[in-house]
Amino acid sequence: MQGLQGKVAIVTGASRGIGLGVAERLVAEGVRVCVTARKPEALEEAVKTLGGADCAIGVAGNAGDAAHREDAVARTLEAFGSVDLLVNNTGINPVFGPLVDIDLDAARKIVEVNAIAALGWVQAAHRAWMGEHGGAVVNVSSVAGIKPAPGIAMYGATKAMLASLTESLAVELGPSVRVNAVAPAVVKTRFASALYEGREEEVAAAYPLRRLGVPDDIGSVVAFLLSDEAAWLTGQVLVVDGGLTLTGGV
Repeated sequence: MQGLQGKVAIVTGASRGIGLGVAERLVAEGVRVCVTARKPEALEEAVKTLGGADCAIGVAGNAGDAAHREDAVARTLEAFGSVDLLVNNTGINPVFGPLVDIDLDAARKIVEVNAIAALGWVQAAHRAWMGEHGGAVVNVSSVAGIKPAPGIAMYGATKAMLASLTESLAVELGPSVRVNAVAPAVVKTRFASALYEGREEEVAAAYPLRRLGVPDDIGSVVAFLLSDEAAWLTGQVLVVDGGLTLTGGV
């Protein structure tokens, strides 16, 4: 894709699943990447998968920790010389059930990691590089942020907040920084396994394309949004769902 070769990206929550799929696609397009996650061992394996130190580094830490964000940005600059691209993929959903019963401390944690931390990553990258040199950001939202999502409503609320932040940041940071988002439906990852495991065929039947997503389905779209081929796109939330929302599903 045009304009990606030689760029440098930070991809959060990228030791596996969607984040790793995004990082793999970016590396294939000639991007060098910093991947982040909580567990150092998993990051080491991810870096090996991505091709080693010539094209990837891993920085372990909690996405909600400001010191971790600053460290990751600084180490990316030290290793590769720029922070041109940012993908906010980190997300948590530790509870299942109705909002009226949710533990409020858990609710605060979901907001902190899924939305506030994403804003923190944008601030850190903007201060260190993008504010002066420009860049592109993609936030990973969810179809659960577009329509009511029973059982995971707090998760959906934070993804709706992330979509709103995407729009506001696009207005504030243009014209030098573009900010977009993707809103996936169920993608076959460990994170989403409870939503389909043991009944994948039944779940996929609700999708017009008759299958669940895989990480590369999201990686290819994220790469497009970060590339110069999307140079006139900003503030958009692109639904990547195999057609699920067309049938009324989430």
